Amino acid sequence: MKTFAEYEEQASQAHGHMCAGQVLGLRMAIHGLGLLGIDDPAGKQRKRLVTYVEIDRCATDAIGVVTGCRLGKRALKFVDFGKMAATFCDLETGRAVRVSAKESSKQRASEVYPEIEDKNRQQMKAYRELPDADLFEVQWVRVIVGAEDLPGFTGPRVACAECGEGISFRREVEVAGRALCRSCAGQRYYDPLPHHGPQSAG
Repeated sequence: MKTFAEYEEQASQAHGHMCAGQVLGLRMAIHGLGLLGIDDPAGKQRKRLVTYVEIDRCATDAIGVVTGCRLGKRALKFVDFGKMAATFCDLETGRAVRVSAKESSKQRASEVYPEIEDKNRQQMKAYRELPDADLFEVQWVRVIVGAEDLPGFTGPRVACAECGEGISFRREVEVAGRALCRSCAGQRYYDPLPHHGPQSAG
């Protein structure tokens, strides 16, 4: 593992700035990996780890810095629960630990450093220094990572029977005997526009 200062520098470069959420994310990941006994996540142990993050905020970028898990490598999984939490899974041992930020952590920061008026600076300083027990709840959990969700999985690619687009990683849905992508099966997050797109004003 690197020093905390080194992780802060990397996180600042990756995220564009340093903030309280980044500091909390770094601490969360370091704590989670420590509980699993993983001390070289970017080196010899890089293929052992899959991390699930539950929020798309600053902490998630910091967690990626410590764990080395990336969305593009399929080692970072985003589940949109809106919680400041992450689950660290050791694929080699089958152990997994979920670490969540305590709601009381901001209050603890204000109690420890009431003289710092800027809340971000106050929380950054406190989150660097407070013990893990003041910042996090820990829960050992079981996570079943299917073969199709593992890094390096190369399964068959299926064409959607409706739109013809390719579907990877067994994400197709069978509807009335037809293999459909999730968009065509009714799970679309966007609404298609006419062929030429929206008309510009003026």
